[in-house]
Amino acid sequence: MAQAALPVAPAAEDVQERIAAARRALGQRVVILGHHYQRDEVIRHADFTGDSFKLAQLAASHPEAEYIVFCGVHFMAESADILSAPHQKVILPDLDAGCTMADMAEIGQVEDCWDQMTAVVGQDVVPVTYMNSAASLKALVGREGGAVCTSSNARAVLDWAFRRKPRVLFFPDQHLGRNTGYRMGIPLEQMAVWDPNEDRGGLTEEQIRGARLLLWKGHCSVHNRFTPDMVDRRREQIPGVKVIVHPECRFEVAQKADAIGSTEGIIKTIHESPAGTKWAVGTELNLVSRLARECAPERQVVSLDDCFCVCSTMFRIDPPHLAWALENLVEGRLVNVVKVPDEMARQARVALDRMLEIR
Repeated sequence: MAQAALPVAPAAEDVQERIAAARRALGQRVVILGHHYQRDEVIRHADFTGDSFKLAQLAASHPEAEYIVFCGVHFMAESADILSAPHQKVILPDLDAGCTMADMAEIGQVEDCWDQMTAVVGQDVVPVTYMNSAASLKALVGREGGAVCTSSNARAVLDWAFRRKPRVLFFPDQHLGRNTGYRMGIPLEQMAVWDPNEDRGGLTEEQIRGARLLLWKGHCSVHNRFTPDMVDRRREQIPGVKVIVHPECRFEVAQKADAIGSTEGIIKTIHESPAGTKWAVGTELNLVSRLARECAPERQVVSLDDCFCVCSTMFRIDPPHLAWALENLVEGRLVNVVKVPDEMARQARVALDRMLEIR
């Protein structure tokens, strides 16, 4: 079955040439980071590709670069700023490139949840925030003794948290928390969902006390699209297909899959699979399409969904925005700088460093 083409025309060649010319003029003064979900016309210019945390770490490991141009979304640029050196400036080519999941947990809502939850259970709870969250939430977690996690180390971070306290408040993605908790042996009935739009999260005090894992009602708009029916359909269409999905997918989808993997985990699993393997992948389409090209003809790779599951906010970073940002740097003008306030950055760095220390 042929992989669907992306619904976007290639960028004009003159824009590509402008980007290349600006890159040459800036030399080692700039490093360009490209998230795996970026379109090919952007990713071709990246010095490094990866998931959000890998890219933030890479930014911090290149202190010779004055400018870090992050082709991703806002929370990723914030993390790069937190982890980079003071002299470095982080640029997001389009400041409207946000994250719908991160936007589902606002700092005031989470602070209110934390206050109400600790009023019921006291200090017997550890906050854990997913990397896909605003710097203000990472700072809250740093202040309250918690840690950040990624999709690849969520289990290790939850293990760490449960060794310290009997309960965890996990935000903003309920699916990553539920899928990870269940694989750790936590029964579904010991997980509860906090709805920020309901009084006291829509929960009784008894439900709060009985929850080992309290999950924020948030999700990824891309991964939430995948359904169990899509898994069944791909198995009917492609005999012998293996299904691998991101842990941000719904619990019912993850249960039907052959494997669950972070973005980096999906790439590694498919590249290392035997020749002749067929894969249906439940994650963002730019990455799936890239994998399909890289692995052909030895392996067949298709999206779990026939529709175009692209990250619309990530899609805001396009070649014209990248060219504009770089050309301004060449002229000595800083545009779209992402800067986390110093005290917030210090507290968020505590939560990120705790994650790095977890094995």
